[in-house]
Amino acid sequence: MTSILPVATLKPPCSSRAWLSAPHPDLPIVATATANALRIYSLTSFTLLSTITGGHKRSIRSASWKPGSKSQPVIATGSFDASVGIWCQEEDDKEDWRFAIVLDGCESEVKSVAWSAGGNLLATCSRDKSVWIWEEVGEDDFETVAVLQEHEGDVKCVAWHPEEELLASASYDDDVRLWREEVDDWTCVSVLRGHQSTVWAVEWEPVHGRDDEVGSRLASCSDDGTIRIWRKKPNQARQQQSRLSTIRSTSGEEWEEEAQLPKQHVRTIYSVAWSKVSHRIASVGGDGKIVVYEKHAVTGSTDGEVNDYNHDATPVEPNGIHPEPIVPEDNRQPEDDASINSQVKKDKHSNWRVVAEYDCAHGVFEINHVAWAKAKVNGSEQEVIMTTGDDGEVKLWRVS
Repeated sequence: MTSILPVATLKPPCSSRAWLSAPHPDLPIVATATANALRIYSLTSFTLLSTITGGHKRSIRSASWKPGSKSQPVIATGSFDASVGIWCQEEDDKEDWRFAIVLDGCESEVKSVAWSAGGNLLATCSRDKSVWIWEEVGEDDFETVAVLQEHEGDVKCVAWHPEEELLASASYDDDVRLWREEVDDWTCVSVLRGHQSTVWAVEWEPVHGRDDEVGSRLASCSDDGTIRIWRKKPNQARQQQSRLSTIRSTSGEEWEEEAQLPKQHVRTIYSVAWSKVSHRIASVGGDGKIVVYEKHAVTGSTDGEVNDYNHDATPVEPNGIHPEPIVPEDNRQPEDDASINSQVKKDKHSNWRVVAEYDCAHGVFEINHVAWAKAKVNGSEQEVIMTTGDDGEVKLWRVS
């Protein structure tokens, strides 16, 4: 039986809405973006280490740690004041952070910031429908290398591929776009269409443990209540796309929808996270629910039905009572999606099930962000789920 169990709440909580929490890739710390500050917490003591204020004139919406910045951590922040900040930890005082540089150019609030795997490129996106790519050319020195303006709505999220200089962006226009540099210019190489409403976030599958036969995959979540998995289309497999899942390649790169995860959320899904350890996906949203999914192969099925759904994977309510088993997605899908699901479930790589869920994880408040992280729990390092909510709290959970 799989359950989601509470581990800790970071103390003290924020006095206002918390937007996002970004675990450092190498250090046991996490940065939380809030309405009035960037807060750095310990993932060993679960207490506040630093409160970073100044630099921005309005709320901090997003934060991203620079890869390779272990000895002297560097973090980028995106703000509602339309600017991006770069902060460096002071060497002689670990509680102090220096506001190194501000990056201007966006005409409206910055919704997301993300460093490339190599740490030399920083992507940002804004309510003004633009995606910016900046290159670090020296200490505290950045140049704009691209301003991408093909989205037709507010751009909600940007995410870099974990190995390649391939950028994904999600937008209010219901699309996901993929960007690469080609002949010294950044261009949109694919448009991933299938969502019926705003796409709030995208997340790349971690490299470690990835199925090389499948290749890179991307998860996206939306206001339409779905989570979709995309992969680059193999040259030898030109399968016909359904009318609800069409991808237009603008530069010779074709991607396809591989799967839709079971539809458990009843309101907007704001965030998805893909575990580097368990390879499970976690999602959160406006219904205050945490849902955890895992991929599995279908056996003994000839009609596309999932035969090995785990009925023991029941959610845990805040009061510890296990409700009825989760109903398989097949029983709750609208008829319009039947053709998609039939195609998806025949692919052994494309089947996902819910293994656990937790209702009212932040009480009556919406959950804005989810991430997987490593934290010290009962004296040992364990993988945890981290949720950030409108109540200003950052909570840690373990899947057991």
